Amino acid sequence: MFTINPIASDYCYDIRTDVDIQSYPRTLSWNKSTSCCSWDGVHCDETTGQVIALDLRCSQLQGKFHSNGSLFQLSNLKRLDLSFNNFTGSLISPKFGEFSNLTHLDLSHSSFTGLIPSEICHLSKLHVLHLGSNNLEGTIPQCVGEMKENFWSLDLSNNSLSGSINTTFSVGNFLRVISLHGNKLTGKVPRSLINYKYLTLLDLGNNQLNDTFPNWLGYLSQLKILSLRSNKLHGPIKSSGNTNLFTRLQILDLSSNGFSGNLPENLKGHIPSIIGDLVGLRTLNLSHNVLEGHIPASFQNLSVLESLDLSSNKISGEIPQQLASLTFLEVLNLSRNHLVGCIPKGKQFDTFGNSSYQGNDGLCGFPLSKLCGGDDQVTTPAEFEEEDSPMISWQGVLMGYGCGLVIGLIQAY
Repeated sequence: MFTINPIASDYCYDIRTDVDIQSYPRTLSWNKSTSCCSWDGVHCDETTGQVIALDLRCSQLQGKFHSNGSLFQLSNLKRLDLSFNNFTGSLISPKFGEFSNLTHLDLSHSSFTGLIPSEICHLSKLHVLHLGSNNLEGTIPQCVGEMKENFWSLDLSNNSLSGSINTTFSVGNFLRVISLHGNKLTGKVPRSLINYKYLTLLDLGNNQLNDTFPNWLGYLSQLKILSLRSNKLHGPIKSSGNTNLFTRLQILDLSSNGFSGNLPENLKGHIPSIIGDLVGLRTLNLSHNVLEGHIPASFQNLSVLESLDLSSNKISGEIPQQLASLTFLEVLNLSRNHLVGCIPKGKQFDTFGNSSYQGNDGLCGFPLSKLCGGDDQVTTPAEFEEEDSPMISWQGVLMGYGCGLVIGLIQAY
C-alpha cells in the first residue's frame, strides 16, 4: 500500500502537544505469518477480530491513496491516524467517505494536496476530523457545518484554503473545537457560528477575514479560547451592552488587525464592557492595532491574567497603579505606545524588563534608567537589559493549564 521513506526524520514535532514523537517504520515489523491483530499500530475488535483502528502516525510512510488499495478494504475502521507521514502529490480520496463507522480521522502533517472531498461529509459517525498542516486548496465544503451527531473537533489549519467561509453551521451541532488558522480565507466571520452553543475553542487567526468585531460570539457561553489575530478586522471593539458576554473566556487574541477606538478608564465605552468583566481571562493580546485612549483601571479585575500584550498601538496616559495587584501576571508588553508617567512598583512589576516598556518616551521608573521625580533608583541592572521578551502564545499558555484543556482542546482526542 505504502513504502517507507528512507530519509524520514527520526522525530515528528507535534505542535498541538508541543512534544516530539519518535518516528519509526511500524509496518516493517508486520509479519504475514501472524495475525494482523498483533501487528504494531493495528487494533481489532475482541469479539469479531475485525480491524477497527489503525495508528500509523509518524511511521515514515510515503506514497499515494489508491481507490483500490488495501486500506479501503478495512470497512469496519473506527479510528484512522496517518498523520506525520509523507503523501506528497496524493489527493484525499473520496473513498474515505465510505468508512461508515469512522469516528476519528487524522491526516494532518502529511503533505496532502488538492481539495477536501465533499464525500468526507458522508461520515455520519465522525467525532474528529484533523486535516491540518497540509497543502490543501480550494474552499471548505459547505456540508462540513451540517455534520451533526457527535462531531466535535475540526482542524483544517495551516493549509491554503481560500474563499469565504460559506459553510452553514447548523443548529444541533456539537462542535467544540474549530481551528481554521493559517489559511487564505476571506469575507466575514460566519454568523451561523452562533448555533454552536458547545463551542470551546475558535481559532480563525492568520487569514484575510474582513469584518468588524463579531461581538455576537460572546453569546457562546462555553467559549474559552478565541483567536482572531492577523486578519483585516477593523472598527471599534464594542459589545451590544450585554454584560453577560464571553462569560467563560480565558484566552483572547485580537492582535495584528485594524481595530480602532478608545480604551476608556471607566466601564463606559468600547473595551471594558467586553474585557473588564472577563474575570477568567488568562491571556489578552490586543497588540498591533490602532487603539487609543488609556489603559482601563478595570483591568485590575482580571485577577488570573498571566499574559497582557497591548504593544504597537496609540495608547496614552499612565499605567494604572491598580495593575500591580495582578499577582499572576508573568508576561507584560506595553511597548510602542504613547504612555507617560511612573511605572507601577511592587509584586509582578518588579520582574518586568526594559522590553515591556520600550518605545514610550514619557515613561520613567524601574526598570528604566530614566528616574521619576523623587525616585532614588539606580541605572537598570544588567539582568533587565533584554532585547526581546516575546509574548506567550495561547498555544503555549494552554500547556500549563492541565491535561483537561490540553487534551480536550488541542489534541482533541
